[in-house]
Amino acid sequence: MALTPEQIAVKTEELKAFIAEHKDMPGPLMPIMQFAQESFGYLSLENMIIIADSLGIPVTEVYGVATFYAQFSLTPKGDNIISVCQGTACYVKGGAQVLARVEKELGITSNETTEDGKFTIQDTRCLGCCGLAPVMTINEDVYGKLTADMIPAILAKY
Repeated sequence: MALTPEQIAVKTEELKAFIAEHKDMPGPLMPIMQFAQESFGYLSLENMIIIADSLGIPVTEVYGVATFYAQFSLTPKGDNIISVCQGTACYVKGGAQVLARVEKELGITSNETTEDGKFTIQDTRCLGCCGLAPVMTINEDVYGKLTADMIPAILAKY
């Protein structure tokens, strides 16, 4: 979801207001970063600088937290998030081939987003659906017992 310059300006002001409201609370960094991530869809360098300056900490500290926790992304995500399980059950039953086919069909690799902003691929270690292996999700939709040949038809729905 690409934001317009006007939306970015509004969300930046909302972020600054959120920081002002929370900066004197104990441990404000994580909630502020989570707010920024939710608002913008990722943590841009510009937002990390705003957070750091507002809290009086080095931007490297914000960056360190952002890169340590998997919940944070430093790049925008696509409108459709595709998670392809690479856990043991899925891997043994062809998860690597499913992931390879998704990557081939979209022309990107795992942890990348298509140029049109429509898809982001993530490989994940477990989706908790081992009985349906191999499994992938697209947003909240679960697809199980996959083969690589099923991927084009599934992607066409999105």
